[in-house]
Amino acid sequence: MTDNGAWASLFSGGKDSSWALYRALETGLDVRHLVTVHPSDDSYMYHVPATDLASLAAESIGIDLVEIRPDDLGAEDATDSAAQGDAELEPLEAALRELQAEDGLTGVTAGAIESEYQTSRIEAMCDRLDIDLFAPLWQRDPVALAEDMLDAGVDILIVQVAAAGLDESWLGRRLDADALADLQTLNEQYGVHPLGEGGEFETLVTDGPHMHRPIELDWERVWEGSRGHLRITDAHLG
Repeated sequence: MTDNGAWASLFSGGKDSSWALYRALETGLDVRHLVTVHPSDDSYMYHVPATDLASLAAESIGIDLVEIRPDDLGAEDATDSAAQGDAELEPLEAALRELQAEDGLTGVTAGAIESEYQTSRIEAMCDRLDIDLFAPLWQRDPVALAEDMLDAGVDILIVQVAAAGLDESWLGRRLDADALADLQTLNEQYGVHPLGEGGEFETLVTDGPHMHRPIELDWERVWEGSRGHLRITDAHLG
C-alpha cells in the first residue's frame, strides 16, 4: 500500500466508514476527499439511512465532501442483485476517476467488514483505477472492533433497526459497552451481528476523535411493527 499522495474515503457517516477514515488518518494517509453516495432505499452496495448528514460530518472533520445523488446511480434497469451492484458502482467509479485526474488519487478507504458482495466490487474498481484499497475493518472480530471504536471515543447513535430482538427502544440508543453486551446476547439468541453487518441496524457517528465539533440532533422514532428508524427533525454542529 502506498501512503504518499491523495486518498479518498468512502464515507456514509456511519460507524464503519467513519472508523476506516479515522484509522486512515491515524496511519498518516493524506485523505483529501470524503465520497458519499446517497442511494435509494433498496441499495445493495451502500449504507442508506441519514447519509444527508454526511455534509455536517465532513464540515466537522474538515475534509472536502463529494456527493453522488440517487439520480446518478442508474441501477433501475438492473435485472438482479449482481447487476444492480455493478450499476450502483459506476457513478462512484466515475467520481473517483475525476478525483484521480485532479489530484493523482493514490487510494480509497472502505469500512467493509465481512461483505464479499461489496468488497469484491470495490477491489475490482480499485484494480481498474490502479489505486490502493485501505480496509482496516476487513475480517476483524466485530466485538473487538466495536470495543476499539468505543475506547477511541467514537459516539455512535443507532438510527435504524430491522431484526428480531431489536425493538423500538433501540432507536436512538447509543452504542456503548452495555449496548454491545446486549447485542452479544441477541447474537446468541437470534443471530444478530454485533456490528449490524447483516443490516440488522444502522448507525450515525455524531462525535469522535477525528471530528472537531459534535453533530447535535433532534429526532423522533418511526416504528413500523417489526422495524423502524429515526426521523431527524433538526441537525447542526455543536
